[in-house]
Amino acid sequence: MSISKQPSKLSLPQVNPGVTTVLEYLIIKFPFIDAAIWRQRMLDGKVHWHDGSLITAESAILPQQRVYYYREVENEPKIPFEETILFQDQDILVAYKPHFLPVTPGGIYVNECLQNRLRRRTGIESLQALHRLDRVTAGLVIFSVNPETSQGYHELFETRQIDKTYQAIAKIDANESLIDQEWQVKNRIVKSKPSFRMQILEGSENSKQANSHSIIRCTQQVDELALFELKPITGKTHQLRLHMQSLGWPILNDKYYPELEPQSADNYQAPLQLLAKELEFIDPISQQPRHFIYEGNLSLTHPAALLKH
Repeated sequence: MSISKQPSKLSLPQVNPGVTTVLEYLIIKFPFIDAAIWRQRMLDGKVHWHDGSLITAESAILPQQRVYYYREVENEPKIPFEETILFQDQDILVAYKPHFLPVTPGGIYVNECLQNRLRRRTGIESLQALHRLDRVTAGLVIFSVNPETSQGYHELFETRQIDKTYQAIAKIDANESLIDQEWQVKNRIVKSKPSFRMQILEGSENSKQANSHSIIRCTQQVDELALFELKPITGKTHQLRLHMQSLGWPILNDKYYPELEPQSADNYQAPLQLLAKELEFIDPISQQPRHFIYEGNLSLTHPAALLKH
């Protein structure tokens, strides 16, 4: 069994949902975790308040108080790809995340995520991801090193003051000539079913309803494959994957779009061909320009691999 070395945390609701104890709330909050597991975690001292005092099965629910617990999974997969640290100073760390590795703990992943790998590697326990990439997407992720300056970097993402550039590969018609063509994609992205998928609301293109915007350009093509440069102006979940699909070129090896494929084990030989390649912004602490580039590229001749220059 894998047990997280760092606690997860949640805030209890201000309005009581009709329960008496913290245990009852956790049971309804996490319906897929058996009540017996929560009771055992409490007996083992793995659930506590912010001050470290233990929460028991009888502890009363307290509005807006934080609860800390340690996630566990029976069999955690080992992702056979390594991360790379590109930059580190007293405030931030920039790392390359390989395909299939989650940024933070979630689902069946506890210790096998980029954040916990980097905490072990650097010894910086306060290291915190400032943004996310999908587990199946590779590319650059920025982490806060110093909690005292993290808010300034969080605000860069919240206010869209970071320019992001991605690469993607898609299948095209061999007769198409797309190089140097550019598309402005605007539409409204909403939740679909199942809830982890998103969808584009019909009729929302270029309207006031639009909540997503990407600029997409074709830079190379070889036979039935093309390499695209993607610049997301907004940051909706699965935005680039949906926008490529809306143009008629879903990203190669996408298991969610256009059709949801049956659940299956990861195919390490066929990663999603999407790479977060560049991040550019004005540093909120030093006020100096920052530009980080991953030197690997998606390859049209070997589309399952990232190739170094």
